[in-house]
Amino acid sequence: MARLSSQIRIKSVQCISPEGLHHMAYKEWGASDNRNVLICVHGVTRVSDDFDALASALSGRYRVICPDIVGRGRSDWFRNPQHYQVQQYASDLVTLIARSDADSISYVGTSMGGMIGMGLAALKESPIRKMVLNDIGPVLNVSALGRIGQYIGQPVTFSSYAEAAGYIRSISATFGEHTDEQWHKLCSDVLKQDKDGRWVKHYDISLAVPMQAITPELAQASQLMLWAAYDAITCPVLLLRGKESDLLSQETAIEMTGRGPRARLIEFEKVGHAPTLVHPDQIAAITGFLLE
Repeated sequence: MARLSSQIRIKSVQCISPEGLHHMAYKEWGASDNRNVLICVHGVTRVSDDFDALASALSGRYRVICPDIVGRGRSDWFRNPQHYQVQQYASDLVTLIARSDADSISYVGTSMGGMIGMGLAALKESPIRKMVLNDIGPVLNVSALGRIGQYIGQPVTFSSYAEAAGYIRSISATFGEHTDEQWHKLCSDVLKQDKDGRWVKHYDISLAVPMQAITPELAQASQLMLWAAYDAITCPVLLLRGKESDLLSQETAIEMTGRGPRARLIEFEKVGHAPTLVHPDQIAAITGFLLE
């Protein structure tokens, strides 16, 4: 375990998949004996460090646990990319929740992290007691998935950090307006240097393989299952949406407020997919919901 400070720790938990055992790393904030646990799960190409600002704001009340989902950040990679599936991620999170020794948890999930959360929250005797879904719903926009899948699998390398950061910033334009300091962190969190000193993405680019296999027919079948999962959720849900999001339509978001857990909807101006949860108004929305 590498200690960042007395209140921030990097740990890992051993999980099982069809390949055998693998390690999922996670970042833990706050008192290690606090049984009031908040788990935050990132989007498809992002990492645990995305939640640093939110975790810092809430670590006095919660033990905040932010995993690097397998294939990303500090966690192991699969040999077979077909194992990069939401069902596997959910299984890994069940192991992590058991490790936390919490009877119940609160949950924040951005994009893919929200999909995992919907699946977990729909289960009988789910440990999730409150959930925040960040720019994700039961309807999958195939064109938006195609946009994301296209850049995920590109095997790009860069000779300098500035060049690499420029690339990340360009494909992340939908995040909305950020200061240069905020962009530096958003970029540096998902970049690393390889053995030759070149800058590369901090995730397995074969994550794109199962995404690129999604057809309109598969998306339609997945949506039926996701709506069924959403309708089965009984815990309070806060739904965050970037007003310009191309992944979560306003129509779907409004429908989510009227069925299932009847999510409370908050939208953010000049933001697409997805709110980064580093701005004070975004953090305040989550804090207010969790602590009310």
